[in-house]
Amino acid sequence: MRIVLVALSLLLTAALPVQAAQLSTNSDGGFSDDDKAAIENVVKEYLTKEHPEVLMEAMKELQRREQATAETKTQDAIKTAKDKIYNDADTPVGGNPKGKVTVVEFFDYQCGYCKMSEEAVQQMLKDNKDVKFIYKDFPILGPMSTTAAKIALAAARQGNAKYIKFHDGLMGVKEHLSEDIIYKVAKDVGLDVEKLKKDAADDSVAKIAQTNVELGTEIGVRGTPMFIIGDKVYPGALQAEQLKKAVEDARKN
Repeated sequence: MRIVLVALSLLLTAALPVQAAQLSTNSDGGFSDDDKAAIENVVKEYLTKEHPEVLMEAMKELQRREQATAETKTQDAIKTAKDKIYNDADTPVGGNPKGKVTVVEFFDYQCGYCKMSEEAVQQMLKDNKDVKFIYKDFPILGPMSTTAAKIALAAARQGNAKYIKFHDGLMGVKEHLSEDIIYKVAKDVGLDVEKLKKDAADDSVAKIAQTNVELGTEIGVRGTPMFIIGDKVYPGALQAEQLKKAVEDARKN
């Protein structure tokens, strides 16, 4: 309906000036029911048979405006939540903690697109020693996503280096996650599994995961992965060259 209204406004002001001028109005100054039906028929005929490209252009313009509005809202929300994003003591940090460029990733351990970006992320950190990388668990793909997030956050209690190895290990798992798979990865990277299980059951760990979800929702994360690099937002999987350019742009600014 919104698209039709956009197209209608375009048509009445541009394509149908004569017809629009000849339409009668009711006592309230609006179009009569007959004229509303006539307008609808004229627009339908115009859009579907004579100029379907007008509808396509209207749809593209509407999508562009909605995307621009969403991006502006996200940028404003990020500024408001700046301290929660960049200075949360409970959030694991990789790369150079004092780096000049900060990259934030909201991710889910069951997200295929996150795993597609993982190689590019690791390459970027290897090539750029001035990048601080902030890991924001955003478990939105079911109970096992939440379980994986809690176990990963618990792993951070055994040291940042072990957390990063565990994170990278989980991102490398191709099959659907299960607790057995998650704890096998933990064992393989040298974590104390018994301590990990105990810490993962701690309510404070669940609270960190929930806080991340609330933060992501607050700033407009609509899916994973989503990257914040410098002052720009990059939704969706990024390839190595895209990530490289985003970091270079942030460094310049």
